[in-house]
Amino acid sequence: MRSVTYSMGVSLDGYIVGPDGRFEWTEPDDELFRFHIDQIREVGVHLMGRRLYKTMLYWETVDQTTLDDTQREWAALWNPLPKIVFSTTLASVRGNARLASRSLREEITRLRTEPAEGHIAIGGATVAAEAAALDLIDEYRVTVHPVLVGGGVPCFPRSKRRVDLDLVETRTFTSNVVYLRYRVARR
Repeated sequence: MRSVTYSMGVSLDGYIVGPDGRFEWTEPDDELFRFHIDQIREVGVHLMGRRLYKTMLYWETVDQTTLDDTQREWAALWNPLPKIVFSTTLASVRGNARLASRSLREEITRLRTEPAEGHIAIGGATVAAEAAALDLIDEYRVTVHPVLVGGGVPCFPRSKRRVDLDLVETRTFTSNVVYLRYRVARR
């Protein structure tokens, strides 16, 4: 059965976007960008909300001739990747995306049982919060950036539910970003 992962860049104080709405501090250097390219190769489908969809649409609309080789490699992997967008305000989506036609639980349940390669990735705090509340996330993959932003959109919303995790992998990059990969402990 396919696993569900939540991957996100986060400030040390736990935010994916600062109080000013900015997140430029998550922009990867070459080493981290290469890591993200390697990670996206493992993804079979990407679930996201409206805001992340609009941010990532850049890769499908940018003039490819303006990109460097690494950026073109990312776009070549990202653009054909199937995406499911959860939104109550978008009427349509572009590229290899579709609007979710079922609830998050129903979409994930269907995707888990499909005979397909790659894990089910979730991006975006709102969709991830719902998946976490439904106990649908198998792994949390977080890149912690060396910055305190003081508020904004939290990576992990407050919850009264405790989730025990097992550390699976860590990596420290030359930029002082730390990657943490945890598997949900299902005991």
